[in-house]
Formats: sequence, structure tokens, C-alpha cells
Amino acid sequence: MHALSRQQIVLLILITVVWGLNWPIMKYGVTGYPPLTFRTICMWIGLPVLGFFLWWRGVTFRLPREHWRELAWLTVFNMLFWHTLAILAIQTLSSGRAAILGYTMPVFSALVGAWWFGQRLAGRAWIGVASAGLAVLLLLWHEFTHLTGRPVGVVMMLVAAATWALGTQMMRHTRIPQPTLTISFWLTAITTAWMTLLSVAFEHHAWTWPSVGIWWAIVYNAIGIFAFAQVAWLSLARDLPPIASTLSVMFIPVLGVFSGAWWLGEVLHWQDWAAVALVMVAIAAVLWPSRFATARVAPP
Repeated sequence: MHALSRQQIVLLILITVVWGLNWPIMKYGVTGYPPLTFRTICMWIGLPVLGFFLWWRGVTFRLPREHWRELAWLTVFNMLFWHTLAILAIQTLSSGRAAILGYTMPVFSALVGAWWFGQRLAGRAWIGVASAGLAVLLLLWHEFTHLTGRPVGVVMMLVAAATWALGTQMMRHTRIPQPTLTISFWLTAITTAWMTLLSVAFEHHAWTWPSVGIWWAIVYNAIGIFAFAQVAWLSLARDLPPIASTLSVMFIPVLGVFSGAWWLGEVLHWQDWAAVALVMVAIAAVLWPSRFATARVAPP
């Protein structure tokens, strides 16, 4: 278990709110608008904002050539799979359920960490994993009848979640000595180029000028997600044990479910409410300070 600083707790709260509210906003943005193009415009606006922030803080843009290969792998598993598959899948799923499927990532992350990176998880951490997994199943309860008709979207979200989990673990173990802001900038820059190529290749025939509402969704994604939440997340993933940094934001899909119900009229069931309690158990299992971690060790 890991005791979080006040700054890390504030970042987690802000990430939760910004990312949680983004799911219905993103669903609204891609309804009737080309999804790859939507994501591309968001990134082209967010990237200069992120670059300006680096310049303002005096953070270097330089990344030595010997780290380019590792940066490429971090980009693939943290960014390319996630941003491509998630934005396509959300067109066929409700915003809340897309968020739930996407945030099976903490469960994948815990398993990847235990199997691949040899991390030993305390019993309390496994309770958190089990609670989060059960919450996901409850929130999908009424979706099972629809999944057979939407298998592609479901598979895309699960693959996106699994690859993001691996990317989070890779970020935690990265040997790149540059600041997280520098790494984040280049991850975003490469992904922006990738999304631009996909948009040109597959959606150029459907390009239209966004409406005012879609422009608001684009700006929210550009500033809130790419200039803030994504950078803050990578920083936490790099500084905290993966089980703490991943399960601690399991409230994001819950917020996505309820904000989608309020804004988009998506129907809620008793399983949604039960899942809130389970997610809180998962968060507490990871973040609640252990008496052994906080106790002062007496000198021999």
C-alpha cells in the first residue's frame, strides 16, 4: 500500500472529475460526427497548449536518440491502441458502459503487474481488484443482451483497456530519465500524427465543419484531457505503485455512468448503485493507510 501526498490526492480527484465527465461529452461529440476526425482536432488543439506549458515551465523538449525506441513502445501501448479503439467503440456503446469497459484497465493492470513484472500484491489489494471487477460486471448486467449485437465495440474497448494497462506498467518501469512532461509531449505528438493519418485515410469524405456543440466537446477534450488529465495520469503512473495509481481512479466510470444518465438520458438500474459501493471499497482497499505503513518503528 502507498500513502499518497496531498498533491497526488488532488490530482487524482481532478483526473476523476475531468475524465469521468468526458465520457458523455465524447459520446455527444462523435454522434453524427466522424470519430477519428473528432479525436484528431482535439489533439491538434491540445498539443500546442501542452507545448506552451512545457516552454513556460522551462521543461526541455529534448529526448536523446537512445530513448526513441522505448518512447515508441510507450506510445503504442499508452496511446495508439487506446485513442484509436476507444473513440471508435464509443459510437456503438452508451457513454457509461464504454467507460466501464475502458476502466477494466485497473484489473488488467494488477494482473499484468503480478504476472509480467513480478509485483507481489497484498491481500488488501486483491480485495480491491475483486471489488472493482465485480462492479464492472454489475454495471454491465443490463448490457449483456446488447453485447451480442455490438461485439466489435465491446472487443475494441477491452483490447484498448488491456493495452493501456500494459502501457501503464511500462511507464512505471521506464528507463527514460527525462521529465514526465517531456515524455507526455512526444507521446501526444506521435499520436497526433497517427490519428491525422487515420482521419485522412478513412474519413476525409465525411469531413464537415463542427457545430457549436461539437466545438465545445472538442475544446473540453483538447484542454481537459490532452493538456491536463493525460499528463497528470502519466505522472502518477510513473511515481506511484501501479495498483495505487490505477484502482484509485476506478470512480471515473461511475461518474461517467451517472453523468451520462443525467445528460444523455441513459437508463440506470440497481446494479449501477451497487457498483458505486463496490468501487468505493476498491478505492479504500488501495488508498486507506495501513497501520504498519504509518507506525513508527522503535529503535533496537
